Amino acid sequence: MATPEFVLALREHIGTAPLSLVGVTAIVFRDEKVLLGKRADNGAWQAVSGIVEPGEEPADAAARECLGEAGVVVSVDRLALVQQMPRVTYDNGDQVDYLDLVFRCTWVSGDPHPADGELTEVGFYDLAAMGDVDDAHVRSIALAMAEDDPATFRGGRVKR
Repeated sequence: MATPEFVLALREHIGTAPLSLVGVTAIVFRDEKVLLGKRADNGAWQAVSGIVEPGEEPADAAARECLGEAGVVVSVDRLALVQQMPRVTYDNGDQVDYLDLVFRCTWVSGDPHPADGELTEVGFYDLAAMGDVDDAHVRSIALAMAEDDPATFRGGRVKR
Protein backbone atom coordinates (compact mmCIF):
# COMPACT_ATOMS: atom_id res chain seq x y z
CA MET A 1 0.00 0.00 0.00
CA ALA A 2 1.34 3.40 -0.93
CA THR A 3 1.82 5.66 2.08
CA PRO A 4 0.72 9.26 1.41
CA GLU A 5 3.57 11.79 1.25
CA PHE A 6 2.18 13.82 4.16
CA VAL A 7 2.34 10.73 6.40
CA LEU A 8 5.94 10.05 5.37
CA ALA A 9 6.83 13.67 6.19
CA LEU A 10 5.19 13.39 9.63
CA ARG A 11 7.00 10.12 10.31
CA GLU A 12 10.33 11.93 9.77
CA HIS A 13 9.47 14.00 12.85
CA ILE A 14 7.65 11.56 15.13
CA GLY A 15 9.15 8.21 14.18
CA THR A 16 6.83 5.29 14.93
CA ALA A 17 4.82 7.09 17.66
CA PRO A 18 1.02 6.85 17.40
CA LEU A 19 -0.38 9.03 14.64
CA SER A 20 -4.08 9.91 14.41
CA LEU A 21 -5.41 9.80 10.84
CA VAL A 22 -8.84 10.14 9.28
CA GLY A 23 -9.78 7.25 7.06
CA VAL A 24 -12.78 6.63 4.82
CA THR A 25 -14.59 3.45 3.88
CA ALA A 26 -16.88 3.46 0.85
CA ILE A 27 -19.77 0.99 0.92
CA VAL A 28 -20.78 1.01 -2.75
CA PHE A 29 -24.09 -0.49 -3.86
CA ARG A 30 -25.09 -1.47 -7.38
CA ASP A 31 -28.53 -3.04 -7.57
CA GLU A 32 -28.59 -5.54 -4.69
CA LYS A 33 -24.81 -6.05 -4.62
CA VAL A 34 -21.92 -4.42 -2.76
CA LEU A 35 -18.42 -3.59 -4.01
CA LEU A 36 -15.75 -5.67 -2.27
CA GLY A 37 -12.06 -6.12 -2.90
CA LYS A 38 -9.37 -8.52 -1.78
CA ARG A 39 -6.46 -6.59 -0.25
CA ALA A 40 -3.05 -7.21 -1.75
CA ASP A 41 -1.23 -6.90 1.59
CA ASN A 42 -3.19 -9.34 3.74
CA GLY A 43 -5.76 -11.05 1.50
CA ALA A 44 -8.75 -9.74 3.50
CA TRP A 45 -12.02 -9.03 1.71
CA GLN A 46 -13.42 -5.59 2.48
CA ALA A 47 -14.90 -2.41 1.10
CA VAL A 48 -12.71 0.22 -0.55
CA SER A 49 -10.95 2.40 2.02
CA GLY A 50 -8.18 4.95 2.32
CA ILE A 51 -6.75 8.00 4.07
CA VAL A 52 -8.14 11.52 3.77
CA GLU A 53 -5.50 13.90 2.39
CA PRO A 54 -4.86 17.25 4.18
CA GLY A 55 -7.61 19.74 3.27
CA GLU A 56 -9.67 17.11 1.41
CA GLU A 57 -13.37 16.66 2.07
CA PRO A 58 -13.91 13.12 3.44
CA ALA A 59 -16.71 12.35 0.93
CA ASP A 60 -14.38 13.39 -1.90
CA ALA A 61 -11.73 11.05 -0.47
CA ALA A 62 -14.23 8.16 -0.57
CA ALA A 63 -15.01 8.86 -4.24
CA ARG A 64 -11.28 9.25 -5.04
CA GLU A 65 -10.44 5.93 -3.40
CA CYS A 66 -13.19 4.11 -5.35
CA LEU A 67 -11.83 5.39 -8.65
CA GLY A 68 -8.18 4.89 -7.66
CA GLU A 69 -8.48 1.39 -6.17
CA ALA A 70 -11.40 -0.15 -8.06
CA GLY A 71 -11.82 1.94 -11.22
CA VAL A 72 -15.41 2.92 -10.49
CA VAL A 73 -17.11 6.31 -10.30
CA VAL A 74 -19.51 6.64 -7.38
CA SER A 75 -21.98 9.07 -5.91
CA VAL A 76 -21.37 9.52 -2.18
CA ASP A 77 -24.86 9.52 -0.69
CA ARG A 78 -24.55 9.79 3.09
CA LEU A 79 -22.43 9.24 6.15
CA ALA A 80 -23.35 5.88 7.69
CA LEU A 81 -20.90 5.33 10.56
CA VAL A 82 -18.23 7.16 12.54
CA GLN A 83 -15.92 4.84 14.44
CA GLN A 84 -12.54 4.81 16.11
CA MET A 85 -10.61 1.78 14.92
CA PRO A 86 -8.34 -0.19 17.25
CA ARG A 87 -4.72 0.97 17.06
CA VAL A 88 -2.82 -0.56 14.14
CA THR A 89 0.89 -1.36 14.47
CA TYR A 90 2.53 -2.05 11.13
CA ASP A 91 5.48 -4.40 10.56
CA ASN A 92 7.91 -1.43 10.58
CA GLY A 93 6.63 -0.35 14.03
CA ASP A 94 4.53 2.60 12.84
CA GLN A 95 1.42 3.02 15.01
CA VAL A 96 -1.80 4.56 13.68
CA ASP A 97 -5.15 5.39 15.25
CA TYR A 98 -7.72 5.67 12.45
CA LEU A 99 -10.96 7.60 12.82
CA ASP A 100 -13.00 5.84 10.13
CA LEU A 101 -15.85 7.61 8.33
CA VAL A 102 -18.03 5.06 6.52
CA PHE A 103 -20.05 6.37 3.57
CA ARG A 104 -22.95 4.83 1.68
CA CYS A 105 -22.21 5.22 -2.04
CA THR A 106 -23.99 4.37 -5.27
CA TRP A 107 -22.19 3.06 -8.36
CA VAL A 108 -22.35 5.49 -11.30
CA SER A 109 -20.02 4.01 -13.91
CA GLY A 110 -16.98 1.85 -14.57
CA ASP A 111 -16.25 -1.85 -14.49
CA PRO A 112 -14.53 -2.77 -11.23
CA HIS A 113 -10.94 -3.89 -11.59
CA PRO A 114 -7.76 -3.74 -9.45
CA ALA A 115 -6.76 -0.24 -10.59
CA ASP A 116 -3.70 0.61 -8.48
CA GLY A 117 -2.40 -2.66 -7.04
CA GLU A 118 -3.92 -2.25 -3.56
CA LEU A 119 -6.53 -4.88 -4.42
CA THR A 120 -5.92 -8.18 -6.23
CA GLU A 121 -9.62 -8.85 -6.96
CA VAL A 122 -12.60 -6.52 -6.93
CA GLY A 123 -16.24 -6.78 -7.93
CA PHE A 124 -19.86 -6.50 -6.91
CA TYR A 125 -21.01 -9.34 -4.70
CA ASP A 126 -24.36 -10.54 -3.44
CA LEU A 127 -25.01 -9.47 0.13
CA ALA A 128 -25.93 -13.03 1.10
CA ALA A 129 -22.53 -14.35 -0.02
CA MET A 130 -20.26 -12.35 2.27
CA GLY A 131 -18.76 -15.30 4.15
CA ASP A 132 -15.15 -14.10 3.80
CA VAL A 133 -15.87 -10.57 5.05
CA ASP A 134 -15.08 -9.94 8.73
CA ASP A 135 -17.79 -8.95 11.19
CA ALA A 136 -16.69 -5.31 11.40
CA HIS A 137 -17.10 -4.84 7.65
CA VAL A 138 -20.42 -6.71 7.64
CA ARG A 139 -21.60 -4.26 10.34
CA SER A 140 -20.49 -1.28 8.23
CA ILE A 141 -22.31 -2.67 5.20
CA ALA A 142 -25.46 -3.26 7.26
CA LEU A 143 -25.42 0.31 8.60
CA ALA A 144 -24.94 1.70 5.08
CA MET A 145 -27.79 -0.32 3.56
CA ALA A 146 -30.53 2.05 4.68
CA GLU A 147 -30.77 4.96 2.29
CA ASP A 148 -31.63 7.66 4.82
CA ASP A 149 -30.85 6.51 8.36
CA PRO A 150 -28.76 8.89 10.48
CA ALA A 151 -25.09 8.12 10.99
CA THR A 152 -24.21 5.75 13.83
CA PHE A 153 -21.48 6.50 16.38
CA ARG A 154 -20.25 5.43 19.79
CA GLY A 155 -19.47 7.54 22.83
CA GLY A 156 -20.60 11.03 23.76
CA ARG A 157 -23.74 9.84 25.47
CA VAL A 158 -24.72 10.71 29.03
CA LYS A 159 -24.11 7.79 31.37
CA ARG A 160 -27.07 7.06 33.63
